[in-house]
Amino acid sequence: MPKNVCVRVFFGAGSGSAAVRIDSDANSVENRVAVPPDIIVYRRGLCAWTSNALTTKKGLDMQVTETLNDGLKRGYDINVTATELDAKVMEKLIEAQPEIEMKGFRKGKVPIPLLKKQFGQRLMGEAMQESIDGAMAKHFEESGDRPALQPEVKMTNEDWKEGDDVEVAIAYEKLPEIPQVDLSAIALERLVTKADETAVDEALAQLADTAKDYQDRDEGAAAEDGDQVVMDFVGKVDDEPFDGGSAEDYPLVLGSSSFIPGFEEQLVGVTAGTEKSVEVSFPDDYGAENLAGKAAIFDCTIKAVKSAVASELNDEMAKKFGAEDLAALKEQISGRLEAEYAGAARQVMKRGLLDQLDATVTFDLPPSLVAAEAQQIARQLWQEENPEAEANDSAEVEPNEEHTSLAERRVKLGLLLAEIGQKAEVTVSDAEMTQAIMAQARQYPGQERQFFEFVQQNAQMQQQMRAPLFEDKVVDHIAEAASVTEKEIDKDGLQAAVEALDEE
Repeated sequence: MPKNVCVRVFFGAGSGSAAVRIDSDANSVENRVAVPPDIIVYRRGLCAWTSNALTTKKGLDMQVTETLNDGLKRGYDINVTATELDAKVMEKLIEAQPEIEMKGFRKGKVPIPLLKKQFGQRLMGEAMQESIDGAMAKHFEESGDRPALQPEVKMTNEDWKEGDDVEVAIAYEKLPEIPQVDLSAIALERLVTKADETAVDEALAQLADTAKDYQDRDEGAAAEDGDQVVMDFVGKVDDEPFDGGSAEDYPLVLGSSSFIPGFEEQLVGVTAGTEKSVEVSFPDDYGAENLAGKAAIFDCTIKAVKSAVASELNDEMAKKFGAEDLAALKEQISGRLEAEYAGAARQVMKRGLLDQLDATVTFDLPPSLVAAEAQQIARQLWQEENPEAEANDSAEVEPNEEHTSLAERRVKLGLLLAEIGQKAEVTVSDAEMTQAIMAQARQYPGQERQFFEFVQQNAQMQQQMRAPLFEDKVVDHIAEAASVTEKEIDKDGLQAAVEALDEE
């Protein structure tokens, strides 16, 4: 084989291809089905390719021989003749000749034999690559196979030399044929919970607590847990002030745990007009490395001690939350509660749908996908049980029967939902994606722009965010076609139904 020739095969799986990536949540299946359908992204980025990436050349001088046909497993030997390779090299040389300049020759006039001597070896590598790619593309187009994962590809005549045919063996597991599901035969139950007066009053009381005011306590009154202490303070480490360790007129609510452990407790009992030295140690995992684990002293000057005064439930309090009056605020609270109830009820209905599909639809599952998913489940659970360990430590964790059983469910439902969604032409619009990105960006205050740009430049991240949107739209599509009955239930009953999901 000539130097610098690397046989790497990426291939198309045919139009209408669909693939799956299963969500890490044990109760959720997220199909990583790309839009448009000619882009396939498999679970956790194991492989990705596009059917438009390759074009099948007519008249390829090749032979394809089947060597394995066992369930979903397939094996083939592909032979690309030396004639085909040489023709490709000559085609490339003729195409490049007009633009090549070489000492002693005018531009475009370098003889082909000389160009072949100079560049033939490198172009042979490209020709081999393109020939194998083309052979693979043609095979998948003609066979209709959709590989579950990237095939194993091996060049079998390792002693290849120029003038020899190229012989390649490929092995893969094809995605199964997914049976068509009669969506109208699916029966679902949708729980309906109304926001009663008690729930609205409870939520209103919680809002009032967040809007409470603080009033000065009597002169000489000692600060108690829940009081607000207004103070100036200067923090020192090794008798030297440190950045971010000082403030003036800082209002600290005792018991709020807004300062490092041990700080607030030492202020219980202080009075206005006094000074207090607070001795604490920063946690070992403190965010600022220069302070982590170090002892510090905070010199505090207490300016005021105030007690909490609950806000009255009236129109004035409602206006603090942007409502016109108390009645309008109650209406807003009721709407938000019912939206939350509807979201919870949807998860219960979704579980019922997935359970039905899992129980009634059967087809062969690619063992490679199941094994990869079981391994991922095992690693994730191990990392959750060993949060202090390095991620690489979980590499040798072996899946057990429970992991494999869950993996089979995820793979089956993932492939099935992908197929249903594709046939229904379910898509995720750019507007929906933008809305989802912005919603997640709000979790990073001050870094929204950076997050947005990161997602825009990261195709895998986009796919991870698109997947749950796609899944939800497929579930909605199924629910529209299914027979759905509504059942009214109170808040406690709905909560019990949601909690039952975690117990299963």
